[in-house]
Amino acid sequence: MSSPTVPSPEVCPAVPYAPVEWPLSRRGDVVPPECALLREQSPVARVRTLTGDDAWLVTSYALARQVLDDGEHFSLRATAADNMPRQYALTIPPEVVNTMGNVNSAGLHQEVLRAFGPRSGPASAEWMRALAHELIDSLVEEGPPVDLRTRFAEPYSAGMVCEVLGLPHEDGRRLMAGLDLGFVTSPAVFDGCTANWDKDYAYVLRQVRADRDTQRGLILRLCELRDDPTRDGGALTDEMLAAVVTSLFGAGAMSTYVFLLHAVLTLVQHPETMRRLREQPELMPRAVEELMRSTLSIGDGLPRIALADVQVGDVLVRSGELVLVCVEGANFDPAQFDAPERFDIDRSPNPHLSFGAGSHFCPASLISRVHAAEALTALLDRLPALRLALPADQLVWRTGNIKRVPERLHVLW
Repeated sequence: MSSPTVPSPEVCPAVPYAPVEWPLSRRGDVVPPECALLREQSPVARVRTLTGDDAWLVTSYALARQVLDDGEHFSLRATAADNMPRQYALTIPPEVVNTMGNVNSAGLHQEVLRAFGPRSGPASAEWMRALAHELIDSLVEEGPPVDLRTRFAEPYSAGMVCEVLGLPHEDGRRLMAGLDLGFVTSPAVFDGCTANWDKDYAYVLRQVRADRDTQRGLILRLCELRDDPTRDGGALTDEMLAAVVTSLFGAGAMSTYVFLLHAVLTLVQHPETMRRLREQPELMPRAVEELMRSTLSIGDGLPRIALADVQVGDVLVRSGELVLVCVEGANFDPAQFDAPERFDIDRSPNPHLSFGAGSHFCPASLISRVHAAEALTALLDRLPALRLALPADQLVWRTGNIKRVPERLHVLW
């Protein structure tokens, strides 16, 4: 299918902008009140993005689910095409935006799902549990306060993703060091905006081209497929494999460490729930689902481009228009979730949209759940008096980033 064209002014009649400032608040511990306002008054509202482009912001659960499920009419891949309206400037290479599209077109989807799926070998629950306790050993030895972001969440997440992909563990922290630069939101492209991608891509390309007997994890499997003359599918190049692995590291490590910080921040503000989880650790998987629903790490919405005219609620979205799915709006929609403002680990069912939906449902959803459950169980067990080292309203939240993330999360125990 060819890329859609930007609609002309004749096909897009003037529509009033939503009475809110976009993007919404970067503070990650308070649901922006604009979500409820828009959901009630205008669940598909016109907003202006950082780049000055028009977009439709979807805030209700039902309509968000419609957009995310409908891969026929809404495309993530098209958001990287030339002359498309943008959420913010494309400060990363287009192939990064469509990693899963590249994976699917090369016939690698099942390999990526298998790598990030449940397992009994590398990056198993037992492996992650051991890594979590190793990092906590260091925290305990040093003593409080410590920054949980740099001393636990980042190295724990980097270690897990390196293990899955087959990257050397000792290089995980180096790869994490510049990761924030790869997720900058900016109204315009700036000098050096792809420097971190170029650096990490060159590093991964060397791993892809390394001797076979030194490779492991997903890199090894992808290289085996690249060299398999009987394989039925598109040609695999070193460059394609390096782009896929680099993208998976960035997205995987960033998403998991940021969520972990949000989860800890939520739990320490619910001490009774922490006590219950320490006494009944078997409840942790259910708690993780509620943490995924109720935390606000995703940021500025999930973007899609309409591939054809399509009705979304009361709005006819035209081909070529940008749609932003406001996940926090959908996950706090009272039409879908009873008392959504209440943090309730007994909530069931819990069909949140924090992993997206449809063809772009996050392939790492299963391992991310295990990753979070093992880390949180270990933290609550080893640090029963875990608490913030300063009031929550004193946290500094990063601006200009695709994720809502605290700069530091200092804790005591």
